[in-house]
Amino acid sequence: MGKVHDGADAALDGLLFNGMTIMAGGFGLCGIPETLIGALYRSGISGVTVISNNAGIDGFGLGKLLETRQIRKMVSSYVGENKLFAQQFLSGELELEFNPQGTLAERIRAGGAGIPAFFTKTGVGTLVAEGKELREFAGETYVMETALRADLSIVKAWKGDAAGNLVFRKTARNFNPMMATAGKVTVAEVEHLVPVGSIDPDSIHTPGIYVQRIIVSTENQKRIEQRTVRARAS
Repeated sequence: MGKVHDGADAALDGLLFNGMTIMAGGFGLCGIPETLIGALYRSGISGVTVISNNAGIDGFGLGKLLETRQIRKMVSSYVGENKLFAQQFLSGELELEFNPQGTLAERIRAGGAGIPAFFTKTGVGTLVAEGKELREFAGETYVMETALRADLSIVKAWKGDAAGNLVFRKTARNFNPMMATAGKVTVAEVEHLVPVGSIDPDSIHTPGIYVQRIIVSTENQKRIEQRTVRARAS
């Protein structure tokens, strides 16, 4: 069976269940799988744990799933742009597992690499380290962090082929590539679907072996979280 599917709903068919864990790629609003998030929204799936660097903004990205209360828990590092997220968290409606950004990235990378845990100095002596194992290395204290895996990873690439080989652009490379390796199943949406063999092998960021299903993205708004401008010089 080929990996290319006709639309997001078809690509997610048979993969979704209530209470599952989903990794959603992107950094801020850059490189988020907008089309696949829309399919999750339409599916009505509930009680989901989402592992994502951020939680979108109100009414867009993962913010759509917060509006419908489909997300039970977020594992994130930056959620400051979403007022609804803050309201749900402060009211106890939404569970949150906060991570330093580099720690989150490494937990995901470790999950994809088959490394169950690792030690880092980040967070030692803070709330981040509470309840976790501490260990001394060369006279320095480190905290143990466990790897992250997901039932499903959804990622967005700039370009991909029918074999699932993916190329990401710029900031979209921050979390998408590592998430593609850490899901039991990875579904990718691409802006440009190209013939197999047309991508320079040295330019591939995620080899197709990590990707089970692929679609052409139909939503590419590429919004900016905070638009800051200055007056044009006269």
